[in-house]
Amino acid sequence: MSSPVERPGRRKPGMWLASALFIVVSVVMGCRLADVDGITPVPQFLAFLPWLLAPTAAGLALSLLSRWWPGVVWSVVLLGLLAWFIEPYGKNTQPDGPVLASLRVLTSNVEFGQATGALIDTVRRERPDLVFVQECEYTCEAELRRTLGGDYPHRQTVPGGGSAGSVILSRFPLTAADPVPGTMGMPGAVAEVRGHAVRLQLAHPMPPLPGQVDVWRRELGALRDFAAAQGSGPTVLAGDFNASQDHAAFRRILDTGLRDAARLAGADRAPSWPARTSPTLGAQIDHVLLSPDFSASTARFLDLADTDHRALLVEITLHGGE
Repeated sequence: MSSPVERPGRRKPGMWLASALFIVVSVVMGCRLADVDGITPVPQFLAFLPWLLAPTAAGLALSLLSRWWPGVVWSVVLLGLLAWFIEPYGKNTQPDGPVLASLRVLTSNVEFGQATGALIDTVRRERPDLVFVQECEYTCEAELRRTLGGDYPHRQTVPGGGSAGSVILSRFPLTAADPVPGTMGMPGAVAEVRGHAVRLQLAHPMPPLPGQVDVWRRELGALRDFAAAQGSGPTVLAGDFNASQDHAAFRRILDTGLRDAARLAGADRAPSWPARTSPTLGAQIDHVLLSPDFSASTARFLDLADTDHRALLVEITLHGGE
């Protein structure tokens, strides 16, 4: 007795579903290859680029079950591209000149000030030298001044309600510097770190929400211009960038020569947002970027209550020339 012949129609549902998955991933990967962020929803998908392995693998399984060999080839190509782009981006060389100063830097988005109490507890426990706080509205700023003013007598702020307020706290003397313009506050300062001037800049551009991608791209561009203008001086650019290494607008900042402290310390893919699903699922959009004068030895992402971001604490060292 001859075996029944499989009808091609039985394979079509799997082929169509696999095709739909591959098309979505291909659009995102096409933008990544072209070094652009595209339009909604591409920037949102790019934030979770490593997780596109899941729909691609599902499409491969469907293609194999449906015996759709062009789909198998398509999926293998996409998997290869994903594996390539998941590799860390940016320079990872560290200076080895004489040590001038060692310090700890903390950045935290406290989500409309809701996590102010958790941040205060973390600062008291971890004792960073510099603290970059985003979404620190009026009551948050007042509480930080009241509770931490003794240990951090120097500060630079852009006051604001809701998500607009931001604060830099410092154990070192600060001189005011021009902020980077943006919808939300991005204060700047120059810190005197044991006799060495270090330019500090807080980052908090708008997120790439539908209808606001152009604003997001423009404000990341302003941060890129700031970084490019710093020349050879020691610089720390830290905060909630609302962008990962998979966004072209963020890579433009790294291309100015700044190094990502998490990358230098071996934590380049650790998620910082959303805190509820991290570290299992998420994107690293909170960063501490350093000029080549700095090395980074550790980077830890800390869970704080009442915020959708994990805080980032890094230990860095300022080096002199040979």
